[in-house]
Amino acid sequence: MPDEDATHVAHEPDPGRDRRRGGGFWRGVRELAVIALTALLISFLIKTFVMQAFWIPSGSMEDTLVYGDRVMVSKIQAGPMSIERGDVVVFEDPGGWLPAVQGPDRGPLMNGVFAGLEFVGVVPSSQGNHLIKRIVGMPGDTVVCCDEDDRLSVNGQPLDESSYLYPGDSPSTVPFEIIVPEDHVWLLGDHRSNSRDSRANDDGTGSAGSVPTDNIVGKAFVLIYPFSNFTWFTTPDTYDSVPESTTS
Repeated sequence: MPDEDATHVAHEPDPGRDRRRGGGFWRGVRELAVIALTALLISFLIKTFVMQAFWIPSGSMEDTLVYGDRVMVSKIQAGPMSIERGDVVVFEDPGGWLPAVQGPDRGPLMNGVFAGLEFVGVVPSSQGNHLIKRIVGMPGDTVVCCDEDDRLSVNGQPLDESSYLYPGDSPSTVPFEIIVPEDHVWLLGDHRSNSRDSRANDDGTGSAGSVPTDNIVGKAFVLIYPFSNFTWFTTPDTYDSVPESTTS
């Protein structure tokens, strides 16, 4: 004989199980939200303290970097004790280097989305207050251009800049002889004929054109996009022969 009671129990609706099913859905949503928020927090912390992506808005660093390239910048290495001559660095405009730049208008919604993604570091910063140049002079260095062989020198040591200088460019079309102030650096673009850098912003002494080390965001260490041009950056060997400054 069939056990009618057992059959009846087997088919009896279980409200608790239905609630658990509904609860499982929302629990999954909450877990996904927690994962997403955790990922965004980690991204924000990485951007703030470890590294950040930047895109290249001009041709002033050609051929090392061209318009539209993306680079990763290490913030761990930022600071006067870790940067050195020859490093490519991202820095904040010390004032007057850049014109006011209006970012792309994607509409109110997408503008907000991209602003949020930039804030947490998911997409490269599109702010117009950052520049990227190469450190040529450290605090106390005497930087002179150019000698009789059309070379730039640092502390009396001529530099062979052929490994990064834009093909056909002179080290500088504007002659100068400056001493880099304390806690500042002298920054030049690799495409010297197409770069508004320390030279263009100086008064002839080195004081106005040099950039405070506090403005340095970090050191570019890798080109990440386009993928076909993936490159690790290294300090050019020519700077190894530069003697230390006697004025610092």
